[in-house]
Amino acid sequence: MKKNQGISRRNFLTGAALGGAAVAGLGLASCSPAQQGASSEGTVSEGTAAAAVDWLGVEPEIADADIVSTEQTDFLIIGAGTAGMCAAGTAADLGMDFILAEKNDCVTETREYWGIVNSSVALAQGGEVDGMKLLNELTRYASGKCSQDVIKMWINESAELFEWMDPMMVAAEKQAIVDMPSDHATGGTDYYLPVLQHVYLPPYTPPMRNDILLSHVQETSADSVRFGYALVKLLHDESGVTGAIFETDNGYVRVEAANTLLATGGYPANPVMMQALQPAAVGCCTSSSFNPSDDGLGLRAGLWAGGVKDPDPAPMIFDRGAVEVGVDCGYIGEGESAAFPGTIYQENIGSQPFMKVNRNGVRFANESAPYDTLCFQAAQQPGGVWCQVFDANAPEDIIRFSTIGCSAYANQSMAAGVSIEEFCATSVEAGILKVADTIEGLADQLGFEGSAKEAFLAQVERYNQQFDAQVDDDYGKEAYRLSAIREAPFYGLWFGGTLLTTCDGLRINGDCQVLGADGAPIPGFYAAGDVSGSFFSGNYPEYIVGVASGRSSTQGRHVARLLGGDL
Repeated sequence: MKKNQGISRRNFLTGAALGGAAVAGLGLASCSPAQQGASSEGTVSEGTAAAAVDWLGVEPEIADADIVSTEQTDFLIIGAGTAGMCAAGTAADLGMDFILAEKNDCVTETREYWGIVNSSVALAQGGEVDGMKLLNELTRYASGKCSQDVIKMWINESAELFEWMDPMMVAAEKQAIVDMPSDHATGGTDYYLPVLQHVYLPPYTPPMRNDILLSHVQETSADSVRFGYALVKLLHDESGVTGAIFETDNGYVRVEAANTLLATGGYPANPVMMQALQPAAVGCCTSSSFNPSDDGLGLRAGLWAGGVKDPDPAPMIFDRGAVEVGVDCGYIGEGESAAFPGTIYQENIGSQPFMKVNRNGVRFANESAPYDTLCFQAAQQPGGVWCQVFDANAPEDIIRFSTIGCSAYANQSMAAGVSIEEFCATSVEAGILKVADTIEGLADQLGFEGSAKEAFLAQVERYNQQFDAQVDDDYGKEAYRLSAIREAPFYGLWFGGTLLTTCDGLRINGDCQVLGADGAPIPGFYAAGDVSGSFFSGNYPEYIVGVASGRSSTQGRHVARLLGGDL
């Protein structure tokens, strides 16, 4: 499709009957192994095909007689999350004929921050970002397993997204500030820390960003919103993707569309997919904070329709899954009922670079590193967990550490005079945060016994010596992120990773068109947000702060602008 050219409603309706005829030939709803061949094999990238039968399954068949109604639209948006709502808000502005379909009865949660490159407010504060350096830094994070055109689109268009959305947020009394990272080295090496994160100040109560976008959509396009529409499958044939079938309270509804945007999120809530595709992530997590709706059906539907998935996993993991003594990382239970053991998923203090030790009582990694780096290092230790230890000077230490991203919430809280007990109230209430007047007493509460206790006490002493010398000659942590453990009370708690989402999805090009096995775009098929791929690989680049939310939002808006003739 050429840019600057909108959808032709007449051209779409001319071919609509063909899509209906294709569906009419389908049998009763079932999962027939005989149908698996072309619809599943060959669409999963190398390295995951062996697990296809375990998690991909086969595309459902829905009888034409079971369709209770059929709708037609120029633009079908599946998913009312970060990407989908930006697409819908843009489509409403452009007067497009669209349908927004969401399986829940409301828009999904948004976090009130996103990564924006060179917005006017950032530039006014001296926060200019070198776009080409950022492009290559993200490519380095992904080990080259990405599409630079996909990344460039976010870099080039995110500022326009912010200028479009910010007036709506301001009207709802949401004020944005620019998160300006410090210019000191971090992570023990030379990470690039661009000025990206734009944060809307608390209170974090409705209306949130997606609520505001929903109101914006409903002002002009209220009839375009469909809640309670659960995706069953995409409609597709040799001409491309032509819409989707949804399950509703009234039965199956077919929506035929000239163009379809899949914005259904990742697959963190699907333990079968996680175990098959991301065993390393499962092996380093004790808890989760994902959206339960992110069950991976959108990704599977995209593969059934001929899309191709990124070959490698890209989990988003935070080092904040606080757990009781003796809890291991990994799922409890089997199959679809498997779940992580921890119930505390965002104990923010876990992201602070205090001394961390394994069950043998010794350090094992540089604690000043991206969130998931520590988690994956710990996965090689007994139980996959680690213990974080600090003393009464923690508030001052945290302010000095000056972490970035959402871990900076701790910095702000300490600067505001919040106590450690208040900041970790959930862990205090659960008895997970251990407090003692002596290091020996803390060691006992943390479960260290025998040689492990001796090693732990020796490790504390060595760490104090390194603080005094201002040199970490074990793992190279920056001097300003060392801290002493000498002043009572002493604190400690055990952690594993927290799984937030997955970022590996359908391969796309710079216009978010889903690519087939031959590398060519599938006509009429787009993907945005966590169901899409080609942006991340292997990790979430923590120091590119807010990039995931910014990318998803920019992609959703881009697709609507492209199809609406605004690009």
